[in-house]
Amino acid sequence: MAHIAIPIPSTPGKQDIEIDVTINGKKHELHYRVELFYWGDCTIPTFDRVDCLREMISHYDQDWTLYYIGAPTDDFVPIAFVKKGDREIQRKLLTGAI
Repeated sequence: MAHIAIPIPSTPGKQDIEIDVTINGKKHELHYRVELFYWGDCTIPTFDRVDCLREMISHYDQDWTLYYIGAPTDDFVPIAFVKKGDREIQRKLLTGAI
């Protein structure tokens, strides 16, 4: 099994999530961030929401990398990021390298 789902309470604004996991006796710390990107905040005049998202994400904090794009609504799209160093830890955990 490669995934475990953990419900995150819906709160307004940015959600910084820190998870401590122990797998086979080895502890790892993972950092996630979930943020809502509102279509009204799009700075480029376009009807293409992909271009809008690309533009908004391109200016995001460079210490974080895109992890998951959630289901969009008429007003916003939720996007999850993972701390850059943690992404490599995840890959190693999934492949059994750690």
